[in-house]
Amino acid sequence: MYRFLLTPRWWAINVFVALAIPFCLYMGSWQLGRFEDRVEGHRDNQQQVEAARIAEAVPLSQLLPPTTETVGEAAHVTGTFDAEHELLVPGRTLDGEPGYYVLTPLQPADGSRAVPVVRGWLPGAPDPAAVPPAPEGETGVEGILQAAESPRAVNAPTGLPSGQVGVIGAASLINLLPYEVENAWLTVREADEPLTAVPPVAPSGTGLDIKAFQNLGYTAEWFVFAAFTAFMWFRLFRREVETIRDAELGIHPDGPPPATGEFRTDAGPDAPPGDGDGDADAAGPTDTGAPDTAAPGAAGQQSAVPTGRPAPETEPAAPATTALPTRG
Repeated sequence: MYRFLLTPRWWAINVFVALAIPFCLYMGSWQLGRFEDRVEGHRDNQQQVEAARIAEAVPLSQLLPPTTETVGEAAHVTGTFDAEHELLVPGRTLDGEPGYYVLTPLQPADGSRAVPVVRGWLPGAPDPAAVPPAPEGETGVEGILQAAESPRAVNAPTGLPSGQVGVIGAASLINLLPYEVENAWLTVREADEPLTAVPPVAPSGTGLDIKAFQNLGYTAEWFVFAAFTAFMWFRLFRREVETIRDAELGIHPDGPPPATGEFRTDAGPDAPPGDGDGDADAAGPTDTGAPDTAAPGAAGQQSAVPTGRPAPETEPAAPATTALPTRG
């Protein structure tokens, strides 16, 4: 019965299924692994950020250029703040309250590229008059290394006035500062009053963001594809088996229905039921009004005339005549 599996058509179907199901399972497992890596990376970054608050700071030059391993590490650098080119970063919230960052470039003493330093956060609309002045002269700064921001990640505003910037990164600052800057920034551990220190964040693409849940969604899709492929193969297989069994039983779904019986009468094939002799016989004897001509000794016996047929007509008896006497 299962010889149809060896036909070219089923060979192609079987090869496709044998390749498609393992491929879907592999891709689903790979996407699941990506999601688990992001979850572990998010957990590690959270632990790293917490540890960096109390960890001993290392020279900033050892952590540059920033990577996923170095972002969140504590660093220290010595240099001079450039208060003349201080910038405000609007549209930043802290504990649900809107405000802005205060960013002051620091020119390192060793002559390397400048480092953007976020000295803290203030509530409300950007106001240069509310910002406390930066320390003068050479000073040491300790902070947490942060990666350059993405405009899409921070929903950066556009059309900002002079003295403001929407994104913290070399691509944005290069047009506002007369010198080169690192493509990273520091957030200070302790801020001067009334500033509030900005808590560090995990680098983009390493936390439980939308990309992580996209990986989880792709995982479900690949596993569904594998299950659907197996279901369709089983459905085609069962249909083929049912077709073969129907053919063996003489059942042809696409042909005319088989005859269930015939009606035959003596009056011919086109005569309606009840016109044949058989119906007349079954109707019983017919009363024709003819006198009973049976012999006297046949009383109580069945008439010789066939039941259902008219009795033959008989000649009427001649009337009796009486001889009249003649006159002499």
